[in-house]
Amino acid sequence: MSVGPFDVKHLAVRYGLDSAAQETLAGLLSLLSEPAAPTSVHDPAQARDVHLADSLAGLEVDAIAGAGAIADLGSGAGLPGLTLAIALPDTEFCLVESSGRKCSWIGTSSKRLGLENVRVACARVEELGEGGFDVVTARALASLPVLCEYAAPLLREGGALVAWKGAVDAEEETDGLAAAEVVGLRREDVRAVAPYRGSERRTLHVYRKIAPTPGGYPRRPGMAVKRPLRARSGRAAR
Repeated sequence: MSVGPFDVKHLAVRYGLDSAAQETLAGLLSLLSEPAAPTSVHDPAQARDVHLADSLAGLEVDAIAGAGAIADLGSGAGLPGLTLAIALPDTEFCLVESSGRKCSWIGTSSKRLGLENVRVACARVEELGEGGFDVVTARALASLPVLCEYAAPLLREGGALVAWKGAVDAEEETDGLAAAEVVGLRREDVRAVAPYRGSERRTLHVYRKIAPTPGGYPRRPGMAVKRPLRARSGRAAR
């Protein structure tokens, strides 16, 4: 029997999801395939791989699988936030997005899917004003030093940043390590994942919060991107 475009059974089986989650994942895939969805990938078969499968790879990280509260930064079309919220119905999700249009789509979609564990924060990350999350996720959002600065103030001590990345060059990796040290994080793992057949260079970078984040972080909106923390002579420059 051929596999239909909204058949996500293999993903449910791979990650041990029940039939209700499987049905809701298919519903999300249907929504992402609509022209109004804020994504450039609408073909169902392709979206199933690059959106759903890639997002669900986060379940391979213990910190995500066991989290009580997760903040998803720059959520865009609700990825990986909505996908993980379907897989983890007992976890509370805050999907952070600065675009009003995308916030509206995420909010409407979460209601259509019946997700009661999702709320949308329509704000810039630097202005969120919340904290105490067990995990912060970010997919295709920014460089590692920028993500460390964004995430650290939002995490409880012992919490984790999980960043979905493709290829990371030596400079970004070194700057990420330096930035992490400044804001109270420590890199714990770089996990290679293969979310779907043919995927290449997909990695999950995991940073653990080991110390309080100094005051002043994150800096005012835009500064983390304009002047990212970098490794210079063994120190991170502001």
